[in-house]
Amino acid sequence: MQVERLGEKAVILRDLSCPAFELAKALNKLDPCAPLFSSEFRNFEEAVASYDTVGLYFSEAVNRLDGLHSILLDVISSLITLGSVEPKVVQIPVCYDLGPDLKASAQILRMEAEDLISLHLGTEYRCYAVGFSPGFPYLGYLDDRIATLPRLPSPRLRVEPGAVGITGRQTAIYPSATPGGWNLIGRCPLRLVDVADNYFPIQAGDIVRFTRIDEREFSMQEGERL
Repeated sequence: MQVERLGEKAVILRDLSCPAFELAKALNKLDPCAPLFSSEFRNFEEAVASYDTVGLYFSEAVNRLDGLHSILLDVISSLITLGSVEPKVVQIPVCYDLGPDLKASAQILRMEAEDLISLHLGTEYRCYAVGFSPGFPYLGYLDDRIATLPRLPSPRLRVEPGAVGITGRQTAIYPSATPGGWNLIGRCPLRLVDVADNYFPIQAGDIVRFTRIDEREFSMQEGERL
C-alpha cells in the first residue's frame, strides 16, 4: 500500500490489498474514542472510496505519513482476518420506455433494444464509488456485450433525476438534475438523495439490482424515497 499526500489535510491510498470500499467503510466506522484516534488519526474526518483508491480527509494538516501507513496496515490486516461483510442489496426500479438513448444505444451495439434491456437487468452491480454529484453511484460492471458504448459526443446540459445511464463498463443513476454525457437507457421514479436530510441510501460497497417497471408503475412511484 502507498500513502501519498492529497493536499495539506488529505492523503490518498493506492495499491490496496483489500477492496477500497471495504477499507473506507471500516475507517468510517471506527470509534473516535479508540486509541487509534489519539495519534495520527485524531483529526480524521472521512474516508472516501473510488474504484481502487481511498481518500482520507482530516480537519488539520497531516504531518507524518509513516505513522498513518503503520495504522492503516493494522486496519487492513483486521479486515482480511474478519473477512468481507455481507453487502446491503438495493433494488432499483427502472422504466426503460423513458430512456431517450435506448434505441440508439442498441443500434450501436448491433442488437435489439429488448436484448440490451435484458443484459442490463441480468447483471448484479457493485457500487464502487459515490461522486460527481451528491449520491451519484458508480456501478460495475456491465455485461461484456454492452460494455463498449462511449460517452455521448456532446454532454446534455440537463439530465433528469433518476435517469439510468451506461458508458464503458459502468452504469449509474443520476440522483439529481445535472449535466451528463452517459447514454440514458431508462429512468428510475424514486428519490435517491436528499442532501438537506442527509439521505444517501446507496453507499460504496452496496449491491444494486435493477427491476423493470412500465410507465404506469413509474407514475405511481414517482417522487417516493428509495
